[in-house]
Parts: sequence; structure tokens; C-alpha cells
Amino acid sequence: MLEDKGIISKQSNHSVDQTVEKLKQILQAKGVTLFALVDHSGEAEKIGIKMLPTKLLIFGNPKAGTPVMLAAPSSALDLPLKILVSQDGQGRVWASYNSSAYLQERHGVTAELAQAFAVVDALATNAGE
Repeated sequence: MLEDKGIISKQSNHSVDQTVEKLKQILQAKGVTLFALVDHSGEAEKIGIKMLPTKLLIFGNPKAGTPVMLAAPSSALDLPLKILVSQDGQGRVWASYNSSAYLQERHGVTAELAQAFAVVDALATNAGE
């Protein structure tokens, strides 16, 4: 199970593209920077490989992330934050991300600093509704 590896997946009630658009709107409304949107399935298609819709959003807020990276430089491996939006073989769409508890333990940061990781849970939940 992926949760055992620190990955949380929440089912979305929307298509991959609709979920990505909702996430983009939420990020913009909260003043969070979307650094990149990686279209894995689109890139696969360019080389002739069929892949179910899969997109990765990379986003963050330097005001929240920088203190974490100062306390634990290794956290830069996981910052900016990421949400993977993908469709499975049954047509279900998932928003997947690293759990804040996993990231806190992985980088040895305080609970207070780990709050910078926790925002992703609310984002994934709101985008899927």
C-alpha cells in the first residue's frame, strides 16, 4: 500500500484536466506559485507511448518553504511541493502527494516547520470535490 511509503492518494470527482485546473485556481487564489506543470502522458505520447492521463504540479511559497530548507537542507529534495494527478485503469482520477508526517520524519523537522508540508492535503481534497 502506498500510504505505508508516505504517499497519500485522494480520489477526485473530476477528470485529470479538470482536477489540474481546480488546483491551479486554488493555488492562484492563495497566492501560491505554480512553478511547473509536467504533462507526463503528453510527453509519452510525443514518443509514441500510450499513457493514461498523468500530470504533476510543482508549487510552493518561499515564505513557507525557505525556513524549512534552512532548518533541514535535505528538504529541498521535496520542496517545492508536488501533487500528481493521474487516472487509473478503471477511469478513476487520483491526487497523490507525500504525507506531511512522512516528510517531517524524513527530514527531521519540527512539527511547527512541518506545517509547510501540510497544506498539500487540503489542496488535494478541495480539488477533488
